[in-house]
Amino acid sequence: MDSISALRLLPWTSSEGKPCYLVPGDEGGCVSRLADEMEAVQLTMGTDVLGHARKVLDDPASPHTEVRYAGLRLAECLGDALRVAESRGLRLPSPDEP
Repeated sequence: MDSISALRLLPWTSSEGKPCYLVPGDEGGCVSRLADEMEAVQLTMGTDVLGHARKVLDDPASPHTEVRYAGLRLAECLGDALRVAESRGLRLPSPDEP
């Protein structure tokens, strides 16, 4: 296992926009729990935004600004969901591992 895959990708970035990682240790540490909670919030927000966006997009009379806002929020939520998926995928054992 290479060193980058041994790290946990966190659901936030540094102030410079760079990825943040957690060195694995005991499961259930406070940063790990915080990351788990933040991932859950991000995924829940994505579900909520998707529901709102569907309503806006289903209405042909929706103003341009509402459609644009929905698109921007969807892009944000998609980015969060992809980051969560990447983080969780990196923590899966490789097929060669027991």
